[in-house]
Amino acid sequence: MTPRTTHEKPVYVRLRETITDRILSGQYRDGGPLPSVRALAAEQGANPLTVAKAYQGFQDEGLIVVRRGVGMFVAEGARARLTSSERQTFVDQEWPAIRVRMRQLGIDPAELLERS
Repeated sequence: MTPRTTHEKPVYVRLRETITDRILSGQYRDGGPLPSVRALAAEQGANPLTVAKAYQGFQDEGLIVVRRGVGMFVAEGARARLTSSERQTFVDQEWPAIRVRMRQLGIDPAELLERS
């Protein structure tokens, strides 16, 4: 799990973030297979019905496709679509709080760029 997938969030939300992060990182590639519901549930310590609900949400959004008798796969173009939506979420929801915190701590953005 990533730092943003803390245990304070509901399991369903953490699963969605985990799947999203894995698609964005390339661990789950466009056109590539996803773990079965049971396998992901066991790995994440989640109820299979919760994993199925998370997968269904991605399927409803067109980010996951089901091939009957074969399994679930990341839809072509899913990574690009997720990148775009996650960027917008970061700019609109996460960045303002980060900017405020940096100002509180007197952190200069240029200083951060020099460290990377």
